[in-house]
Amino acid sequence: MRISELSRRSGVATATIKYYLREGLLPPGRATAATQAEYGEVHVRRLRLIRALIGVRGLPVSAAKDVLDVVNEGEADTHELLGLVFGIRPPVEGGAPDGAADSATDGAAGDATDGDVREVDELIAEMGWAVSEHNPARETITQTLHTLNSLGMDYDWRALLPYAALAEQTATLDLDQLQGPDDPLEKAERAVLLTVLLEPALLALRRLAQEAESTVRHRG
Repeated sequence: MRISELSRRSGVATATIKYYLREGLLPPGRATAATQAEYGEVHVRRLRLIRALIGVRGLPVSAAKDVLDVVNEGEADTHELLGLVFGIRPPVEGGAPDGAADSATDGAAGDATDGDVREVDELIAEMGWAVSEHNPARETITQTLHTLNSLGMDYDWRALLPYAALAEQTATLDLDQLQGPDDPLEKAERAVLLTVLLEPALLALRRLAQEAESTVRHRG
């Protein structure tokens, strides 16, 4: 197909497709003339993944390219692929790990202390989880605990253990849904959509369950 058809099929503007081509996110098409090329289904699927990474996951172009580079290897390492999708990247020099600023309580009550960081380490150790030190979720939990305690709540990592156990079950369900597709493009796309797009629905389910439980307890 011509680039105009690729744009129509993928829903991505022609100018954006050309930008992705220049940045190396999208492989070049088959040249048919000096200034023309043809594109195939792999380009449509690749654009779907790029849109999921940048538009849904919110990754910067450089991070999206890292994910695509793993996919390009053909036999994508699922663990490495998921880590990149989740934003688990080594810290940039002189800065925090990518994604650390996503914390819902970032800066809400001052900087977290070493003690707050140790709380998260203790939680992870208690659960027996093998997780990267660069996982931005560590910072989110650290800042949350710090904020709760700075507002007078006597809340430590032990209170999170029941939630951690439920999260562990949820993670099992998440990874079960990623089993099956052998194609790296499809696997990466499912990883983005099933992990990122489901998060608001999971929070909404919690809200529904809270109302239902409140009805049972307080309204009979």
